Amino acid sequence: MKNLALVLFAVAIAVIPLFMWQDSEFGGADGQAEELITAIQSDYEPWANPLFEPPGGETESLLFSLQAAIGAGVIGYVIGTVRARAKREKL
Repeated sequence: MKNLALVLFAVAIAVIPLFMWQDSEFGGADGQAEELITAIQSDYEPWANPLFEPPGGETESLLFSLQAAIGAGVIGYVIGTVRARAKREKL
């Protein structure tokens, strides 16, 4: 129950800012690449569109950080499970 509460709290920390700051600014490598491509070839049209556009640029950074944290948590869990299993089998 405690773990579920912590996960829900972490998700709330990530989702609430999406609705609080609607007009935040953030420029990443994707935007710079698009500008450079457009400067080189002005009639270029992307062949894919994003499924979800965050309301502001800083929320994009927040989502990236959340993705990294979830990935680190999964990797840490797997490493911990493997080490615990190895210790258990050793005994």
